[in-house]
Amino acid sequence: MAPSPPVTLKRLADATGVHPSTVSRALNEKTRHLVASDVAERIIAAAGAMGYRPNRVAASLRTGQSRLIGVILPDIANPVFSPILSGITEVLSEEGYSPVVADAGNDSSVQTSFVDNLTNHRVDGLILATVTRQDNVVSHCLARGVPVVLVNRFEQRGRVSAVVSDDAQGMCLAVDHMVGLGHRVIGHVGGPRHLSTGDLRQRGYTDAMRRHGLTPHIEEAAAYIREAGVAPALRLLERVPGLTAIIAANDLLALGVYDALQSLGRSCPRDVSVIGHNDMPMVDLVSPALTTVRIGHRDMGRKAARLLLDEIATGADTRTRIVLTPELVVRGSTGRILQPAARKSLV
Repeated sequence: MAPSPPVTLKRLADATGVHPSTVSRALNEKTRHLVASDVAERIIAAAGAMGYRPNRVAASLRTGQSRLIGVILPDIANPVFSPILSGITEVLSEEGYSPVVADAGNDSSVQTSFVDNLTNHRVDGLILATVTRQDNVVSHCLARGVPVVLVNRFEQRGRVSAVVSDDAQGMCLAVDHMVGLGHRVIGHVGGPRHLSTGDLRQRGYTDAMRRHGLTPHIEEAAAYIREAGVAPALRLLERVPGLTAIIAANDLLALGVYDALQSLGRSCPRDVSVIGHNDMPMVDLVSPALTTVRIGHRDMGRKAARLLLDEIATGADTRTRIVLTPELVVRGSTGRILQPAARKSLV
């Protein structure tokens, strides 16, 4: 049995006894008011009964808009980006847009290639989660004239809008919590400084330590992955006498700190308390459950999508930066510092 031909505006017009242009106006919420209400209702009912689906390609050629938004991520396997993408998709779907997601890694040439591919496919805008503090990809986007919003990270020059967390404040919350538990020798496994998150979290840690009259102890990780957290943690534990706490720049690095402690036969939080950053999915299920700085990633994604759609609709270059407030989530990986006698009794 041959498949039924597609339901076109012409077929709907024949079925309802009107001109195809009337069908087009009735099916478009923005022009429906131009059609008599009874006629519009008849057309909409017929479209539903006949299984009409709009031709997105034709609509794109007619309006100059594809209703597609490119979303470029640095690592789609990183659990942090799942709620961000969910928030983006939620808003885009509400407004009749669809995301086109690219897992572009950390190579700027690959990211630029994805930008070119997406803009060649007529995306109406881009959301970038990949940017560095000095970012050539943003320059490329601006040169191509495509609307861009950044999410989770921002570039130092502030040329486009961004939605981020208050990274420095998040680290202040972590340091204050450790100090409140009696810790005085607190290390930091920092993220890469060429990223805004790594730079601001390290600054926040340093400022908070100095505010408490404490000496900062920092070892930087090469990447935001679990494996990259092990070596910096081992260096801290080796070179800093009396270290009782480590604050990591993200949750994956904190899990690397767990691995380092385990390799030395040391326990968390008995020997060393640990705090992460992000509150990524399932860090409450590791042992011990990770104390961390929670970022509203889903809300971050929603706000980024809304900001981009507003810029597309108005054509305005607002250069808005939305900064979300983080919160500390206390779980089992942090505890009060034990005096030497108490530590000995637990051995």
